[in-house]
Amino acid sequence: MLKWLHSKKSWRWGEMAVKLDGKKLATKVKQDLEQKVSNLKQKGITPKLVVILVGSDEASQVYVRNKHRVAQQIGIETQDIRLPENTAEIELLQLISKLNADDTVHGILVQLPLPKQIDAEQITDAIAPAKDVDGFHPQNVGHLFMNDPRSLPCTPAGILRFFQEYHLPLAGKHAVIVGRSNIVGRPMAALLLNHDATVTITHSKTKNLRQLTRQADILIVAIGKADFITGADVKPGAVVIDVGMNRNAAGKLVGDVAQSSVDQVAGFLTPVPGGVGPMTIAMLMEQTVKFAERSVNCGRKNVSNS
Repeated sequence: MLKWLHSKKSWRWGEMAVKLDGKKLATKVKQDLEQKVSNLKQKGITPKLVVILVGSDEASQVYVRNKHRVAQQIGIETQDIRLPENTAEIELLQLISKLNADDTVHGILVQLPLPKQIDAEQITDAIAPAKDVDGFHPQNVGHLFMNDPRSLPCTPAGILRFFQEYHLPLAGKHAVIVGRSNIVGRPMAALLLNHDATVTITHSKTKNLRQLTRQADILIVAIGKADFITGADVKPGAVVIDVGMNRNAAGKLVGDVAQSSVDQVAGFLTPVPGGVGPMTIAMLMEQTVKFAERSVNCGRKNVSNS
């Protein structure tokens, strides 16, 4: 069991950062979900996730295939709906309305990005909050910021699980987030606040950004710029979460953090690949199973109230 070790009043263990193994943790989550899915199937419920992909974005297609593969491993039923690039917004909205009304569907995910003729905000708003596995619906975002979470964005949820699994304290720690996207930065800030961290969000307009990152006990980087954060930008012993997925000039997959440099300074570090990525998909599956479990409980309440 990993615990915090204090050396020179910093969070540090040995000469190299401890790797936060997303593959290993995701496997643990999936094993737990397999049992939950088995229990649901014994009650006549098969968790079902519908993924809608509009167009032929290559990265999106790879991501959808990965989701499908993991779902199969767990026993979750998946339906991939592929629509042409020229799909009209009204067609997509009608499809979502149909899926919202289908009791056999527990989770709905519309893969981003969407073609320019479709308003992503309109699509997000159309998904029923109780089936919003991405956690992007305004109602779910509001519940998160009110510390009453119903559905969590998958990447922040996966990051939080690292802290829980590795027993890394959040209360009272200074967390700095680089990036303010609605997918990672903003919901991550809410999750950290809900766990009593002191949070600073930085972005493209922030002055003295690297001065702020050097103050962070916890540094979460999600801006989509390869090797943006180096060891010189990190507080010794800090927990560094690298959310980035970029291709460098050589075509190699790299994060937003210069791993070899930060590895010499940080206390804990998520690798790329094998860090946040696997946990994002694992949390998507966990959320789908939770929604299926809620459908069973709602059914019981309806029976008891009849």
